[in-house]
Amino acid sequence: MMAAARPHKGAPPGRVPTRCAAALCAACFLLGVCVVNRYWAVPEHPGCPNKTGSRDVLNQVSQTREVIMALDKTISEIEMRLAAARAAQATMEGVSPSDSEGDLGSMRPRISYVMGIFTTFANRKRRDSIRQTWMPQGDRLRSLEKEKGIVIRFVIGRSDNPNPNNEVDRAIDAEDKEYNDILRLNHVEGSEGLSTKIQMFLSTALTMWDADFYVKADDDVHVNIGITRSILARHRSKPRVYIGCMKSGPVVTKNDSKYYEPNHWKFGTEGNNYFRHATRQLYAVTRDLATYISANRHILHKYSNEDVSFGSWLIGLDVEHVDERSLCCGTPPDCEWKAQAGNPCAASFDWNCTGICNPVERMTEVHQRCWEGSATEGLTQF
Repeated sequence: MMAAARPHKGAPPGRVPTRCAAALCAACFLLGVCVVNRYWAVPEHPGCPNKTGSRDVLNQVSQTREVIMALDKTISEIEMRLAAARAAQATMEGVSPSDSEGDLGSMRPRISYVMGIFTTFANRKRRDSIRQTWMPQGDRLRSLEKEKGIVIRFVIGRSDNPNPNNEVDRAIDAEDKEYNDILRLNHVEGSEGLSTKIQMFLSTALTMWDADFYVKADDDVHVNIGITRSILARHRSKPRVYIGCMKSGPVVTKNDSKYYEPNHWKFGTEGNNYFRHATRQLYAVTRDLATYISANRHILHKYSNEDVSFGSWLIGLDVEHVDERSLCCGTPPDCEWKAQAGNPCAASFDWNCTGICNPVERMTEVHQRCWEGSATEGLTQF
C-alpha cells in the first residue's frame, strides 16, 4: 500500500483561530489598563477637575460659611455687650440720678415694660403737663415700678457742648434732681436724628431694665398706662412682636417737604408707598427685637423719618406686626365714644397735628375726658 503523504518541510504552521486571537487581545488590553492605572497617574485636564476634588472644595466652602456665621453671631453679641458697657459707664459717671438704681450687673427682676417719652430741651412745659396728668410722680412713680413693673422716663440727650457751665445741661440736671424721672442718653440732641436716638434709648434701657416690652412715646400724646399694660400683656409669650398703629404712607419725592425722603428711589417708581410700619406717636417691641436693634444699630440704615427707619429694621425679620388701633385714638370726643362702646383707648392724639394740638394747654382737658380712671383697678389712681 502507498504510505501517507507527509507535509512539505517548507509548509507554514497551522493558523490560530480568530476567536482565540480576539480574546487574547482583549485580555492584553485589560491587563495594560490595570497596569497603567496602578503605576501611571494620568494628568487631569485643568478644566475638568475630578469629582472627589469638587466634593472636598464644597465641604471646605460649607465649613467656611459655618465659621463666618458663628463669627457674625459672636460679633453681634460683642457689639451688644459693648453697648451695655458704654451705657453702664455713662451711668456710673453721673449721667442721671434716676439712672443709678443699683440694678446694673446684678440679677434683675423681669418687669412689664419700659416707656421712654421722647422730649427735647425746649419742651419743659410739655413735660410738666404730662407730670400733672397721666404720669405719676415721686413715691407713686416708684410704686408703679415695684408693684406693677412699669417704668416711665422722659428721654433726652445732651447738648453739642456739654460742660458744667452749659446752661441747657444744667437746667435738665436740675429738673431731674427735682423729679427724678429723666433718662439721659449719650446722644447729641437734635443733630443725630430721632432714628439714632431711639437706638440709643433701646441700648441704654436694656442695660438698666429687663422688660418684656420697650415702648417709645412722644411728649405730646396722652397715654393710659394700665390699658397699655393690658394690651402688651396679651402678647407677652411671643418673642418677636412689633405693636403699634400700622400705616403705609406715600414716599415723598419733593425736596421742599419736611417729609422728603432722599432714598425715595429705593422704593421703586414715583407714587409708591412705604412698607407697613407703626406710627411714631407710640409703639412697642419685645425684648428680643430691642436687643437685635441695639446689637446691630451701626449697620441699620436710617431713613429721613424715625418711624420708617424703625419699621425698616424689622421688615426683613420673622416679626409679628400687630396693628393695635387703641394706640392711636383721637382726642375728645373720639376717646369718649370708644370708651362707651367698650373699647377704651390706650393713647390719644390729633392726627392733623401728629400729636395733641397745643398739648400744654389741652393735656389737662384730654386727661379728664380720656383717662382710664377706675377701669384699671386703681393702677393710675394718683
